[in-house]
Amino acid sequence: MAKLTKLDDIVSLCKRRGFIFQSSEIYGGLASCYDYGPLGVELKRNVREAWWKSVVKMRDDVVGLDCSILMHPMVWKSSGHADKFADLVTVCKKCNARTRVDHLKDHAEEHTEHVPIETAQVDAQNLSKKVCPGCGKIGQFGEPMAFKLMFETQMGANADDTMSLWLRPETAQGIFANFKNVLDSTRVKVPFGIAQIGKSFRNEVTTKAFIFRTREFEQAEIEFFCEPGTDEQWYEHWKEKRFAWYIDHGIDPENLRFRDHDPDELAHYAKACVDVEYKFPFGSGDWQELEGVANRTDFDLRQHQRGMRSINDWYENDRDLTKITLKEEAEDYHKGPLSYFDEQKKERYIPYVIEPSAGIDRSTLAFLVDAYDEEEVKGETRNLLRFHPALAPTKVAVFPLVKKHGMPEIATKICDDLKKSITCFYDQKGAIGRRYRRQDEAGTPYCITVDGQTSEDNTVTVRDRDSMDQERIAVDQIKAYMRDKLDM
Repeated sequence: MAKLTKLDDIVSLCKRRGFIFQSSEIYGGLASCYDYGPLGVELKRNVREAWWKSVVKMRDDVVGLDCSILMHPMVWKSSGHADKFADLVTVCKKCNARTRVDHLKDHAEEHTEHVPIETAQVDAQNLSKKVCPGCGKIGQFGEPMAFKLMFETQMGANADDTMSLWLRPETAQGIFANFKNVLDSTRVKVPFGIAQIGKSFRNEVTTKAFIFRTREFEQAEIEFFCEPGTDEQWYEHWKEKRFAWYIDHGIDPENLRFRDHDPDELAHYAKACVDVEYKFPFGSGDWQELEGVANRTDFDLRQHQRGMRSINDWYENDRDLTKITLKEEAEDYHKGPLSYFDEQKKERYIPYVIEPSAGIDRSTLAFLVDAYDEEEVKGETRNLLRFHPALAPTKVAVFPLVKKHGMPEIATKICDDLKKSITCFYDQKGAIGRRYRRQDEAGTPYCITVDGQTSEDNTVTVRDRDSMDQERIAVDQIKAYMRDKLDM
C-alpha cells in the first residue's frame, strides 16, 4: 500500500472533490480560515457523531451540553484567561515576520505553552542562534513580547450598557460554569462527565498546515468529575478509551503514540497530561498533538468559586477586570457552592477533573490523511480514501449501467429507498469505470450497479471500495446487506 507522503496531495484532493475550500476564495481568501464543502461537511459531521456516540450515547456516566460562545467576562477572569492567555512573540528585524518564540526553539514543536502576560519577558540574547522561518536570517530578532490570544468584541446597544466580551478560546469553561446546573437538573452522581462539541477562537500568531491549526476551530471536550483519590484511575481509563477510539475508526496504530508532558511542561493547574500524537505528513512526517488528556485536579471549580465571591467587585469597579483580584479562598472552600455532597459517604468535596480534549478539525485531517491511498490498477493510478464506514461522507452510490432499458428508473428507486436510512448518491453520467473511480476518491465504501441482468432476476452488483470485489445480491436484500456491512 503506497501511503501519502505530502500534505499537498490531501489539499489538492480536498479542493478537487469538494471536501474543504479556502474561505472567501473569490476575494483572494482569508488566511487560516476554511470552508467545508459538500463531502467535507458530511465527513466532519460523521466525526462529530462518532465522538458523541462513543462518549455520550454509549455511556451511562456522561451527559451533553451546548454552551454559548459568548460568556460573562468574569468566567475568563476566574479561569485565568483574561490575565494569562498569551504567547511570547518576536519580530524579525530583516523581514518583519512575527513568530512565536517557542516555535523558534524547534520548528516541529506544536506544544503551546501560554505564559502570564505580566511575566512574559525573555532575554533577546536567547534568540541569538535562532533562525527566522520567514527569511532564514539568524539571531535578527526584536525583544520578545506577549501577544494576547483571545478575540475581543463588544455587546450592548447603548454606551451605558456596553461591555467588552471575548469569543471563547475553549469550550471547557462553559462546562465548569454549568456544573451546578447539571447536578441540580439531572440524576447524575460523581463520578460523571459533561461532554460538549463547539466552536472556539484563538488569535494564533502562527497557523499551520491546512486545517491543523486555525484561528477558528471546533473542539470536542469532556470534563469528567471524580472523587479526589480516584483521579489517577480515571486518568488511565480515559487515556485508554480515547486512544482506542481513533484505532476503532480506522487510524493505523503505527501512526499513533502517547507523549507524556514533562514536569516543567505541565500547565500550572495540571497534575498530569498526555498527548495522543499522530504522525502527520508535515515535512518528512512529524508527530503532532491530536488530542490531550489532562488531570486538571480541582483547580477550575475552585477558581470559579473565587470568581463568584468576587462578582460584586466587577460591578463596583465599572466592570474593569484589570482592577479585580479574585477573593482568597475560604478555609472551608470544599463546602462552597460548586462542591459536591456524597450522599453515601456523607461528606462534601470539590471534585477532581479529567479532561480529554480533541479538535474536530484536526481529527478530520488525521482521518483524511490516514484514509488516503494510491495504488496501480491495470497500469493506472487509483486514488482512494479508505474511510471507516461510520465516517464515510457517502455510504452507498447507485448507478444504472446505461441510461436506457429501464435501468435508471430501477436505480433511482433503490437509491430513494436507501436514503431513508443511509447517505446515498445517484450517478448516471460517464463510463461505469469512471464512476467507480469518482466514488473511490470520495471514500464511498460500496457501489450498487443496475445492469441488464437486473430485469431478468431482480439482482444487482455490489462493489467493495477497498478490494474492488463484486457480488450479486437480490434487490430486496440490499437494505439488510448494507446494514450488516455498515454495522448499522
